[in-house]
Amino acid sequence: MSRTLKALAAIFILASAGTVATRATAAETNTPPATATRPAAGGPDQSSVPNAAPPASRTQTTGQSGQDQTVKEMNERERSKVEREGK
Repeated sequence: MSRTLKALAAIFILASAGTVATRATAAETNTPPATATRPAAGGPDQSSVPNAAPPASRTQTTGQSGQDQTVKEMNERERSKVEREGK
């Protein structure tokens, strides 16, 4: 390599190192103010109102209603079709 290329490479390396060092120093000195709000130690109190509905049982889940007979028949036909033909 020529002397000019070596000199340019050295300048580039030194300039890059200086930029990295400057950014690291700026990151260390850029701290949030001491008056920043902090979360409460005990956590928030319950803000929602509990539901008065009874808990879901194993036989009827929340929102479930009795199926119409027509819907039951359609589901049964599709179930048997899948068993015979596959998906």
